Amino acid sequence: METTRTSSEIQELNEIIKEESAFIDLLLMEINKSIIGQKTMLERLLLALLGNGHILLEGVPGLAKTLAINSLAKAIQADFSRIQFTPDLLPSDVIGTQIYNMQKNEFAIKKGPIFSNFVLADEINRAPAKVQSALLEAMQERQVTIGENTYKLPEPFLVLATQNPVEQEGTYPLPEAQSDRFMLKTVITYPKLEDERLIMRQNLSGGAEPIKAVVNTDTILNARKRVKDVYMDEKIEKYILDIVFATRNPEDYRLNSLKPLISFGASPRGSIGLANTARVYAFIKRRGYVIPEDVRAVAHDVLRHRIGITYEAEAENVTSEDIISQILDRVEVP
Repeated sequence: METTRTSSEIQELNEIIKEESAFIDLLLMEINKSIIGQKTMLERLLLALLGNGHILLEGVPGLAKTLAINSLAKAIQADFSRIQFTPDLLPSDVIGTQIYNMQKNEFAIKKGPIFSNFVLADEINRAPAKVQSALLEAMQERQVTIGENTYKLPEPFLVLATQNPVEQEGTYPLPEAQSDRFMLKTVITYPKLEDERLIMRQNLSGGAEPIKAVVNTDTILNARKRVKDVYMDEKIEKYILDIVFATRNPEDYRLNSLKPLISFGASPRGSIGLANTARVYAFIKRRGYVIPEDVRAVAHDVLRHRIGITYEAEAENVTSEDIISQILDRVEVP
C-alpha cells in the first residue's frame, strides 16, 4: 500500500512529472497532422500505451482507427503490423510457425506479425476462437511459444483490436474472459461537421503531410516507469473500489434498481485497470497525483466491457454505459 506523502513531496513530484510528460504534446501535435478530431481516441491510445495495456476500439468502418495506430507507430519510431482477421485465419498466421529447411535438414522458425511493437488486430471478432486465444495468450504473457521454443515479445507491446458493431454476419463475438484482457474498450463516434469538412479538404488536396518520428521507444518505457510514481491517496483507492463493488452488489450502494439489470460485475482486473488508467490519465494531464475526476474520466472505457447485462436490461434498452453512469452519480466522491 502506498505511504502518505507530504504536500511538499507531492509538489516536487508534480514538477518532475510536468517536465517528463512534455513529450505528449509533441506526440499529439505530430499525430494530428494525419488525424483530425478524434481527440478521445488518441487520448485512449496513449492511456493504453503508457499503462502497458491493450485497447479494443469499436466503431463503424472509416473512422481512422487503422490510420491512428499507424500514425502513432511512425511518431514513436516503432514497428507496426496489421493483421486482418478473417474466418479462415490460423494461429500460425498470427504468431508464426516452424518451417523445414531442406538444405540444412532442420526446422527454422518463421516469426509471425505479432512480433511488433504495435499490432493492429483488425476486426478481431471475425476470427475463430483458436486464433483469438493465440493472440490473447500473447497479450497476457507477453511471449509466444512456437514448437518447443518460447520467444519474448518486443517492448513496448500494444495490441489495438477493432470490431465493427454493425455486422453480425460471419462474426465470433469475443467471450467475456477474453474481452476482460483489454485494459480499455473505447467506442468511436462520427467526427463533428467542422472536423469532417477538414478531413474532406485534406484528402482532396492530396492527403496529410508525412509523420516524422518525434520520440523513441525508450521515452515510452521511461514514461511507464514514471507513471508508477504518480501519487494515489487512500481516499481515491476507496473510491475506485466502491465503484467496482457497486457493479457487483448495487444494493449496498442504494442502487436496488440495478440488481436485476446486472448479470455479473467487474472482476479485480477492473479495479486494477481503473487505478492504473487513472494514474496514466493524471500523467497525461501533467499532474503528479490522482484526483476523482481522473477516475470518472476513464471509468466508462475501463468498465464497459467488464459488466454483463441481463435480458431484462436488453429489453429495457439499458446498456453497461447507462449502469456505469448511474453508479458514478450515486457513489460518494471523496
